Amino acid sequence: MKNKITIMLNKFNVQKTGLFTGTLIILLILNSCSKAPASITISGQWQVKLDSTNIGNSQGWANSKFTGTSINLPNTLDGAKIGTPDTLKPAINNYVMSNLTRKYQYIGKAWYQKEIEIPTSWKDKNIQLGLERIIWESSVYIDGKLIGSANSLVGSHNYDLTNNLTPGKHLLTICIDNSNKFPLINVAGTMYPVKVNQDMAHAYTNHTQIKWNGILGDMELVAHDKNEPENIQIYPNAALNKLKVTFNQPTQVGESVSLIIKSTGGVEVYNNKVKTSKTEGNEFVLEIDKPKDLELWDEFNPKLYDVELVTNTGTTSARFGYKFVSSKGGDLLLNDKRIFLRGNLECVIFPLTGHPPTKKEEWATLIKQAKDYGLNHLRFHSWCPPKTAFEAADEAGFYVQVELPHWSLKVGEDKKTTQFLKEEADKIIKDYGNHPSFIFMALGNELQGDISVLNDMVADLKPKDNRHLYATTAFSFQQPTGTRPEKEDEFFIAQWTDKGWIRGQGIFNAKAPHFNADYTSGAGHINVPLVSHEIGQYSVYPDMSEIEKYTGVLKPLNFIAVKNDLEKKGLIDLAPDFTYASGKLAALLYKEEIERALKTPSFDGFQLLQLQDFPGQGTALVGLLNAFWESKGVISAEEFSQFNSELVPLIRFEKAVYENEETFEASIEIANFYKELKNKTIDWVITDEAKNVVNKGSLTDVNLVIGNNTNLGKIVHTIKINKAKKLTITVRVNNTKYKNSWNIWVYPKNLSTTDDDIVFTASIAIAEKALQKGKKVFLNPNPKSLKGITGRFVPVFWSPVHFPNQPATMGVLLDEKHPAFTKFPTDSYSNWQWWDLCINSKSIIVDAINAKPLVRVIDNFVTNHHLTNLFEAKVGKGQLVFSSIDLTSNLNKRPVARQLKHSVINYMKSSSFNPSNSINIEDIKSLKLTGKQSNFSAKDIYQ
Repeated sequence: MKNKITIMLNKFNVQKTGLFTGTLIILLILNSCSKAPASITISGQWQVKLDSTNIGNSQGWANSKFTGTSINLPNTLDGAKIGTPDTLKPAINNYVMSNLTRKYQYIGKAWYQKEIEIPTSWKDKNIQLGLERIIWESSVYIDGKLIGSANSLVGSHNYDLTNNLTPGKHLLTICIDNSNKFPLINVAGTMYPVKVNQDMAHAYTNHTQIKWNGILGDMELVAHDKNEPENIQIYPNAALNKLKVTFNQPTQVGESVSLIIKSTGGVEVYNNKVKTSKTEGNEFVLEIDKPKDLELWDEFNPKLYDVELVTNTGTTSARFGYKFVSSKGGDLLLNDKRIFLRGNLECVIFPLTGHPPTKKEEWATLIKQAKDYGLNHLRFHSWCPPKTAFEAADEAGFYVQVELPHWSLKVGEDKKTTQFLKEEADKIIKDYGNHPSFIFMALGNELQGDISVLNDMVADLKPKDNRHLYATTAFSFQQPTGTRPEKEDEFFIAQWTDKGWIRGQGIFNAKAPHFNADYTSGAGHINVPLVSHEIGQYSVYPDMSEIEKYTGVLKPLNFIAVKNDLEKKGLIDLAPDFTYASGKLAALLYKEEIERALKTPSFDGFQLLQLQDFPGQGTALVGLLNAFWESKGVISAEEFSQFNSELVPLIRFEKAVYENEETFEASIEIANFYKELKNKTIDWVITDEAKNVVNKGSLTDVNLVIGNNTNLGKIVHTIKINKAKKLTITVRVNNTKYKNSWNIWVYPKNLSTTDDDIVFTASIAIAEKALQKGKKVFLNPNPKSLKGITGRFVPVFWSPVHFPNQPATMGVLLDEKHPAFTKFPTDSYSNWQWWDLCINSKSIIVDAINAKPLVRVIDNFVTNHHLTNLFEAKVGKGQLVFSSIDLTSNLNKRPVARQLKHSVINYMKSSSFNPSNSINIEDIKSLKLTGKQSNFSAKDIYQ
């Protein structure tokens, strides 16, 4: 038909004959209609019936059309507002604070039905049904006949319908069961009272995504020619500079096949006939020399290519990037070049839908935000994302770690579970193996049990697909697993090793701020690529403005409960300040965590937990971005990427606090995982808060190799000041975007910390007598003698709900322009100079006292107390400043405490000191513990 039309067009001028034009259009339409469509989408309107009592099979629901509720697929029942409506009310308890609340919930079988029509042109075709993503089990019926069932949480449920579909109309029924099919893939969070909310692994959980029922992504019937080749896999072979291609075909191919390779821009880099050989079963293999114009894929050059393979029975194609991941001497290599993973967890946190996106554009937006903040890697914690996530990562040059849907403490206890996981692993490498972004695969998160099962699984995977590196588990609390690599591990993710910790956490509370540390002592002996596990987890106070953003399937009852509590306690106006101040403290700690990792030569990366909030597991708001990947206004992408990028200037120095005439000394180094840079100039400058240059210098003719460039030069500066200052040290690579900065605080040595007009005492009894006489009193009891919360510098770890037994404060909040701080340079939030003050303090609860905090301590969002460690008040005829920070002991060795006391005294002497709030002495006495006051030191308190 096509050839005849072409001949006719050559003979006639169609513009001159209207009749012929109409005839030609009809012929063209007939011609196009005669072509078999490659696929038919079955998305659109379906009927759905819920089967919570499991009667659908016995009543033959698949045998004839049923009348149910209409639903547009792809979708979830939650998205269609089908299920049991939620009746939970906002309250601060483990029911509400567990996670975001589903507006509608359904667990069990749901039957979906739709009439389909098969075109006559499909008569001699193989017909496949693909359902991209389902939780958990699907069963497919054609005209009432059961075709089969599928179980997978990692990819498409695929069905061969060739023998069951003839041209014409058919009734397609799909039963989906989202109940827990293999409970042992999951660890239970038993602190959450609702059983359905106890499963923690992110492939099947209500803590991040939800246990939805429905179908997501592509829903297609696809027609194939008989014996068409399929399952094309492309394997770069760096050692031999080769490219291997495998494919499956039911029948024997000829001696050779056509292989065409083009860039995504359409430029052909290879086109030739290639001989094939047969391997096991129906797999065929061919190998060619790497085409000379085929470029390597990495984060800086995400070059992709389309491969088309033509056999004597049909055509198949795939997209790939030429990359090879390996290790040498324990270093992680991509294309024989060291890389460093600046990673972040992705735990299926999509609060509007409760499920992962299946559109590439949504993943591209997320990955762009991650890249803007300097990240180059996502770890998909205990789940595997849809194909579009890989596609977006491929195009962006972004590295991916996937995992089985597995977070278990009972590995190996159930053979059926083990077999399910093996099948899931095979499906991952088959369905997603061609994606160059896919570099790591772990068998799950923090696994415990029979570790030999995991080693056997990894040993089985390695020869199947060498395009990725494999690990038995992403860390484990089971020892010795978790302290050193397992025998089959090709990379190792850990919090600590058998030599010690390789992340911060408690160290920031236990030791005074110091910036000359890394993790070499715990990491240097590990002989495979080493990545630190889930660093950070510093909680940020909930952002009340976020509540209105939850317009989808989930209700933020946890946020609303906190808001209600703040309103009840008169703290709601401070909520934005709580978010900002706690966020600035978290950002400070994330910076030091990341820089220590970058300073460790034996490290190959870190994985943050995390840049964005985690709304489950007790409302773990550990992000500098919210759960929508939006900024909380705490730190910009530009600021964060200064210490988190492919090239980061770093300095090592002893401490954050210096006294007059001390020498600040720092060594300069650069972590370079970008490219070799020659003859660079590195500038450094020290400025004060007014941006005045205090000192500066340069290092010239510096050659930067890939990796850790240490001891490049020194910064030496002798402190000469007559008043307290905050100084900023900035190091930049000249004529580039790369710079980084740090603060130090400098204090004069000789300061007055007494005054004849002020009574200084640790005794409430003495203070009472002085106040009765109308005196000004600086009352500073031993913090150990006071009721309250042990002073801490670091904020809540992860969540005060998930880990309730921790001193759970979230930093300080103050008005830095208040006259009490005129002589004490400070931000409105915790910075490193507050470490000594916080550690040597008690945060006292003043809910029932009309205290006016000069320094407010931010309580955690579960208890929401009015907390302070420095307040003022009128008491009787007198005026009081009460400090539960030790501003008395060893002031000659504690310059920050000395300076704060001096500043407060300066305020108390001034006319500005006139507290407007009044309390009585009994209020003060109520803060005191009964029993004898003991002597104390700073060492006693923080140890």
